[in-house]
Amino acid sequence: MKQFFKFMFATILGIFVSGFLMILILIGLVASLAGGDDKAETVKDNSVLELTLDYMIPERTSKNPFENFNFTSFEGDKNTGLNDLLKSIRYASTDDKIKGIYLHLTFSPNSYATLEEIRNALIEFKQSKKFIVAYGEVMEEHSYFLASVADKVYLNPAGELLINGFSYQEPYLKNMFEKIGVEPQLIRHGKYKAAGEPLIADKMSDANRLQIETFAGSIYKHFITKIAESRKKTYDEVLEISNKLLIQCPDDAKKLGMIDGIKYEDEVITELKKLSSTEEKNKINFVTSNSYSKSAKDKSKASSKNKIAVIYVNGDIVSGEGDNESAGSVSIAESISKARKDSSVKAIILRINSPGGSALASDVMWREVVLAKKSKPVIVSMGSLAASGGYYIAAPADVIVAEPNTITGSIGVFAVIMNAQKLLNDKLGIKFQTVKMGEYADLGTPDRPLTSGETAILQNGVDRIYNDFVSKVAEGRKLTNEQVDSIAQGRVWTGVDAIKIGLVDELGGMDKALSIAIKKAKIEDYKLVNYPEQKDPFDNLLKTFGDEASIYFTKKQLGEDYKYYEMLRKSARYQGMQARMLYDVEIK
Repeated sequence: MKQFFKFMFATILGIFVSGFLMILILIGLVASLAGGDDKAETVKDNSVLELTLDYMIPERTSKNPFENFNFTSFEGDKNTGLNDLLKSIRYASTDDKIKGIYLHLTFSPNSYATLEEIRNALIEFKQSKKFIVAYGEVMEEHSYFLASVADKVYLNPAGELLINGFSYQEPYLKNMFEKIGVEPQLIRHGKYKAAGEPLIADKMSDANRLQIETFAGSIYKHFITKIAESRKKTYDEVLEISNKLLIQCPDDAKKLGMIDGIKYEDEVITELKKLSSTEEKNKINFVTSNSYSKSAKDKSKASSKNKIAVIYVNGDIVSGEGDNESAGSVSIAESISKARKDSSVKAIILRINSPGGSALASDVMWREVVLAKKSKPVIVSMGSLAASGGYYIAAPADVIVAEPNTITGSIGVFAVIMNAQKLLNDKLGIKFQTVKMGEYADLGTPDRPLTSGETAILQNGVDRIYNDFVSKVAEGRKLTNEQVDSIAQGRVWTGVDAIKIGLVDELGGMDKALSIAIKKAKIEDYKLVNYPEQKDPFDNLLKTFGDEASIYFTKKQLGEDYKYYEMLRKSARYQGMQARMLYDVEIK
């Protein structure tokens, strides 16, 4: 017994000491991340703004020091958000200390709508007569979409420029569910509502294939057009280069006029030294977007009494508060309400980047948008994706702005009830015994299939919400219900096609939305205020650290397959009727 207590106390002491040491390490880590990281870097004369955009660019820069933290090297890697990236590029055009921009490119995981905003900012930057030089060892369509606007585009002699057309893949999970004994029971409205299709089918339906070919083809056409404009080539020339994979080595890229030269990076650096008036013996004063954004200023005036509220609706639409990956009905509705009731806020911009989600949560936000519109202008700026529930809340706005390659529409509703009877009974040996008062008291339980009566009830619910969705879009867009229904049915559209059918008013990004808001508010000076207010990660330090660590190591283990894990994890949280796209659109 003495030995037992001896080992027990030794174990307790070990746990206490290791826990105490972990807390000390965590405190030191927090101090290093918090100390000085947010200080603006002093920009020296003849500096060059270096943009390396090989990460997933968030809508706005996070205050969370643990986000994108490398738990192997224990180094912070705060990635600049789109808001600060655009601000940095625009400010650099007027900053005498910045001589030009160096695009150091490789594969980019970002959507074409996000890249379009950056690309347009770079085109605007060129009006300052400052240089833009792009270099990459390997570039594909996404990174080349940005590189093509540069004054000079260089490729490594052993590098690769991959321009071979667009493709879209979607995983179909029917066979997987059958193997594990689970049956997704899908109730939907809309022949194009493909959100639930991958759960119940093993191949793509004709309707889904048609809409994918349409929206992917629209984005591809826009890509070819913009590349042709930048490289001073015809549309057909660039189309042939892409369709026939004419670039198979750097020499091909040079001969076809898609790049300006083949150089090693040290040779590019030598050229940058000349362009930035840096002496040969000295290093170039490179400034990163993360550090430069802290000193860069936007066009707003901090002293102005007029405010324009930018409300970020980012990620899955869910009930409750939401988090970094989701837009919660409570936090978004409160933000809109706060901006609506604040007399100093003269206009509201809803920045929507969402595949949709809970129909109920979408409706809660929609109501606040309707109320806000009665007192001040409400402008929507669509990011990469503003579909289904994301479009639901956009519909009442005074003006809707989208990029040509924004994915929007998907006006449809579905519900999924998982029947895990075979998994529970045959594979796990679990059988449920139910006692109920009321025929439908156990509707939706996973231990049995739906009855015909239950299916009819759910279908009625889906149809009711769909018809309500259509009516609200018709009211907001000043269309008839029949007109909306003909372009709804869950069908997905690009921004350039959505403007033709009345779902979008203007093409452009946040700049366009801001200029419209200023004009409608009839103000000259303004101050931007962002909502929802970002929570201080230090308020819940251990949870924040733990969550980010869990995400980091899961990504590390799964690699590119993490996105499929994330899809399944999210689908398990769906509650009630869904107005959403099941998978985020990724065009390769």
